[in-house]
Amino acid sequence: MSTVPPLFRRLVDDAAMFPPGELPLAEAVAAHRRHREAPYGELVGPFVCTDDNLIAVALEPGDTPLDVSVVVTGGAGGIEPPVRYGDRSDRVNVVAVEVRLRDEDDLSRNALRVVRACDDCLDEENAFIEIGPSGQLEGGWERALDVVADAGYAAKLRTGGLDASLFPDAGQVASFITACLDREVAFKCTAGLHNAVRHTDGTTGIEHHGFLNVLLATRASLDGGGHEDLVAVLENRDGAALAEQARQLSDDQAAGTRRWFTSFGSCSIIEPLDDLIALDLMEDPR
Repeated sequence: MSTVPPLFRRLVDDAAMFPPGELPLAEAVAAHRRHREAPYGELVGPFVCTDDNLIAVALEPGDTPLDVSVVVTGGAGGIEPPVRYGDRSDRVNVVAVEVRLRDEDDLSRNALRVVRACDDCLDEENAFIEIGPSGQLEGGWERALDVVADAGYAAKLRTGGLDASLFPDAGQVASFITACLDREVAFKCTAGLHNAVRHTDGTTGIEHHGFLNVLLATRASLDGGGHEDLVAVLENRDGAALAEQARQLSDDQAAGTRRWFTSFGSCSIIEPLDDLIALDLMEDPR
């Protein structure tokens, strides 16, 4: 029996090499393998690295190929090389690429270039296309999402970072969730979601979203909730109440939620795990 409930399985993509954690590559890969082999291993998704680091990741020791999601550091032209490397390698299995749209003046045209490049080289792999140049959803992002939807790929939302400008507000996150579900686009989030429940960082004063809030807001949208309903869920700071809502979800409801909100990238695996244990949403398997 898994110690990880269905709502949280493969929820946390391991972005240990990224800020603010920035674990050195060798340590990050070794830690990832330990996480995947631990009793809580089903909480953990693929290892996230940049295309610049993919070969070095492949050279790290390990008995089995590593599932990797590759962040493409360039534009559309940078998508094919890591995918082809994954096709040839017996050390890494590239399960997804993550590509940020950088052209603020014409996001939809940028999205079209990206999806065409994905069409040329992706087979079993998925693509997560980051809508917008930052956490702020601005001009043309819905048209770009239309392009992603038409191509059948997934979207990505930046929910935080090292600067306050990278944190979208609850209304923007609610709009993004609704827009994705209206178009039947799966999505992941990245950055700022280490903790389960919305909170204010005591050092920076920045409002952080909670991954449990995002899960339940996705569920609320699937159940017909409107914009203000989603905002209310995203702004809820009552961890006990949120945890009780999560416990009430059936396995089918959990699976339906995770079909669309696939995962979030985190430089820590232990922080999300500790929060789930503290909220009595998982037993401590350690």
